[in-house]
Parts: sequence; structure tokens; C-alpha cells
Amino acid sequence: MRQSAPPPCCTFIHLGRVDAMLSPQSRRFRRPLVRTSPGTAAMSIRLALYQPDIAQNAGTLARLGTCLGLELHIIEPAGFPVGDAGFRRAGMDYLDRATIRRHASFDAFEAWRLAAQARLLLATTRGAVPYVAFRFAAGDVLLLGRESAGVPEPVHAAADARLLIPLAAGTRSLNVAIAGAMIAGEALRQLGGFPAGAAA
Repeated sequence: MRQSAPPPCCTFIHLGRVDAMLSPQSRRFRRPLVRTSPGTAAMSIRLALYQPDIAQNAGTLARLGTCLGLELHIIEPAGFPVGDAGFRRAGMDYLDRATIRRHASFDAFEAWRLAAQARLLLATTRGAVPYVAFRFAAGDVLLLGRESAGVPEPVHAAADARLLIPLAAGTRSLNVAIAGAMIAGEALRQLGGFPAGAAA
């Protein structure tokens, strides 16, 4: 049976299969449609990266998503191809089970999010609410900004909440993957969303 074409805004990819299918030159541009990994429909929250600069951070968050059963969204353009060595090194073999959804632009991401009726929670040093004081809900999307520049004002304005990780005086910010792990962990704690099964 002939497979229907994916929607233009976004596509699920399963990285273990993508690398087998695409040459290094074509990985950056093509978006093959493949099945998502099982169990993602039951996730508590989603992670999203806004135009990430550093492949290792994205790979680390993809690994986190695999281990905790979270879907990862990448809002393009990213500063690296999905076949980047640093991305794969950080994600290790967990990328073979990661579920990643790529969006061609923030507008495309917003179209998907609004259709999904999901709240957008922005992690930012300009946040108004400490993340431990925020009440998370199933389906929330936690957005992490670019390592080099955060997110632009229209993205700030689109957020339903802006979450802050309190830091010691004289410090600026955390690594984006660490920040994402901290906030995701609190969300899963509140929602009882940590995986119940033992690691294989």
C-alpha cells in the first residue's frame, strides 16, 4: 500500500532508521515519515527545542526523552544536521528508540501546538514563576531556547507561562539540557509520570 505524504509542518522521525536510510549529505534536508516508538501517546509532557545550536545538547535531551518516555520537538532551522556526530554521540544508542518531531518553523510548531491544545511553557532566565512553584498539566510543552540567543520576543509572547530556575547570585544560566532535565523531572514528579517499568 502506498504511504501518504507527511504534512508540510512537521514529521515524526525515528533516528535509528533515518541514519540507515539517508546519506550524510541528504540527512539535513529530507524528512522521511516513519512510525513513532510505542508508548509515546501516554507521555505526561513534551520537550521542545527552539532552533538549537549545539548538537550535543539536543542529543542529550533526545536520550532524556527516550529514558523518560517524552517526545522531543525540534523547531528548525537547527544549527546541525540530524546525522551530526556530536548529536549521535550524546544520544548514544538511545537515539534508536527516540521519538523526535521536527517543525519547519515556529509558525508550523504553533499550528501543531494550538491544534493539540497544549500549553507552551518557556524556560527562561526572564521567567516570572519558579518552576517548582508551577502546576504542570499533562500535555504541556516545555520549550528551551537557543544556547546562543534564547528565543525572540514573539516566542516569549506566545508562551502561556515563563518558568525560572532560581540561581545563585553572580551566575547567568544553566546548560540547556540540564535545565530541561530539571524542569521535566519536576513536571513528571507532580504528574506521577515517571516510567513504572525497570530498565531493560
